[in-house]
Amino acid sequence: MKSLTKGKMWCYAIGQLGWSIVSGLIGSWLVYFYQPNQEAIDSGMISLIPSGRVVLGVLTIIGLVTAVGRVFDAITDPLVGNWSDNCKSKLGRRIPFMRWAAIPLGLVFVLVFCAPVRAISSVNTVWLFVTVLAYYFLITCYCTPYTSLLAELPHNQEEKLKLSMCISLTFIVGTCVGYTAPVIWGFLINLGMERILAMRVTFAILAALATIFMLVPAFGINEKDYCEAQPSSSDMFSSLGKTFKNKDFRIFVGQDIIYFFGLAMFQTGLPFFVTSLLQLPESMTTVMMGGLTILSLAYYPFVTKMTARWGKKKLLITAFIGFVLTFGFTALSGEKLGFIPVYVQAAIIVVLGSFPQAIFGIIPQTIVADIALSDEVVTGESRSGMFYAARTFSMKLGQSLAMLLFTSLATIGAAKTVTGAEQAAAGTPLGYRVVALVAAVCCIIGGLIMSCFNEKKIMGMIQKVEDKKA
Repeated sequence: MKSLTKGKMWCYAIGQLGWSIVSGLIGSWLVYFYQPNQEAIDSGMISLIPSGRVVLGVLTIIGLVTAVGRVFDAITDPLVGNWSDNCKSKLGRRIPFMRWAAIPLGLVFVLVFCAPVRAISSVNTVWLFVTVLAYYFLITCYCTPYTSLLAELPHNQEEKLKLSMCISLTFIVGTCVGYTAPVIWGFLINLGMERILAMRVTFAILAALATIFMLVPAFGINEKDYCEAQPSSSDMFSSLGKTFKNKDFRIFVGQDIIYFFGLAMFQTGLPFFVTSLLQLPESMTTVMMGGLTILSLAYYPFVTKMTARWGKKKLLITAFIGFVLTFGFTALSGEKLGFIPVYVQAAIIVVLGSFPQAIFGIIPQTIVADIALSDEVVTGESRSGMFYAARTFSMKLGQSLAMLLFTSLATIGAAKTVTGAEQAAAGTPLGYRVVALVAAVCCIIGGLIMSCFNEKKIMGMIQKVEDKKA
C-alpha cells in the first residue's frame, strides 16, 4: 500500500470543501429563505410557504419539512454505509458512490430554492418537501463513503491527524463560503436583479463550484492504492447491530447527538442573532464567519500539539466548555449587554467560538477512525463505512431535532392575532435568546457524556497494531 502524500491529502480534502459548501448553505439559509423574518421581508423577501405554528398549533411547516428531511437522511445513512462496505467495484468501495452522487447533488441543491409559485402556496410546500428529501439522500450517497475513507487512506496516527486537519480546514472554508452568499446576491441586487432571483443565481453559482470540488477526489484518488480492506458480507441490520455493540462508540454517539443538536440550533439562528439581537446588517454574518474561520485556522497547529500531549477526550471536553461560553454570551447579546457596543459583542462571539470550533473540526473524525480500527482488531471485520454512517446518523438525528424545534422556539413571545394564531414573522428576540441558551445547555450535557469515553483502552489497542506493523 502507498503512503499518503500531502498532495493526495489535499486532493481528498477538496471533496469536503465541495459538500460543506452546499451543506453550509442549506444549514444557514434554508429557513431564512422560506420563512424570512420581518427585516428580510422589509428588504424584499417574500413568504413562499405558510409560516407560524400551523402544524398542530406547535410546529412550523419549514421546521417539519427540514426535520423530516434530516430524519430521512439519518435513516438512509446505515443503508448507504452498508452498500459501500459491501461494494465489490474494481474502483473500490467508496469512489463509485462519490462519482455517481456529486453532479445530481449539485443540481438538486439548486432546485431546493426554486419553488415554482411566487406566493404562499401548498405547491411550494410539496416542492420543498420532495427536493429536500432528494437533497439529503444524495448528500448521504456522497458523504458516507467519503468520510469512510478517513479510516482507510491513512496508515498511522500521524497521517490520520494530518488528514483530519486538512478536511477540517476545507470544511470550515466551505462553510464560510456559504456565508458569503449575502455578499454575492447583494452585488447582483445592486446590478438591478430582483432579490429572490439574485439569491437563486447565487446558490446556483456556489453549487456549480461545490460540484467541481466534490469531483476532485472522486477522480483524483485511486482508492485501491491505499486501501486493502475486503468488502464486508454483513447485511445492514447485522452490521449496524455490531457497530452499536461497541460501548465507547455508543458514548461517542451520545455526545455527538447532543453536540450537533446545539450546534445546528446556533448555526441556523446565526443570521437571526445578527439581524434581530445585534441589529446589524445580514452581511455581518459573513464577516463573523470569516473571523471564526481565520482564528480557528490560527489554532490548528496548537490543537495538533495539544492532542499529542493531553489526548482527544480532554480537548473535546474543553471545546464543549468553550461553546457553552459562546452560546451563553450570544443569548445575552444585544440590548441585554447594551453597555458593550454591538460590534464588540460580535467580536467577542467570534473570539469565544474560534478555539472550540478548531477542536471540533479536527478531533471527532479521528476518534471515529480510532474506534473503527480498534473494533476491527477485535472482530476481524472492516466496517468503517458503517461506523461513519452510524456516526452520521446520530449527527443528523441531533440536527433533525434542532430543525424541528428551532422555528418553534424562535417564535416564543410572538404577538397574537385576534384568532390566537402566531404572526407571520419567523421569530422574536426572546425566541432567539432561548435558542442560544438551549444550545449552551446542550454543550454542558455533551461534555458530561464525553467524560465517560475510555480513550486509554482504544488507543492501547491501536498502538499494539501499529507496533506489529513497525
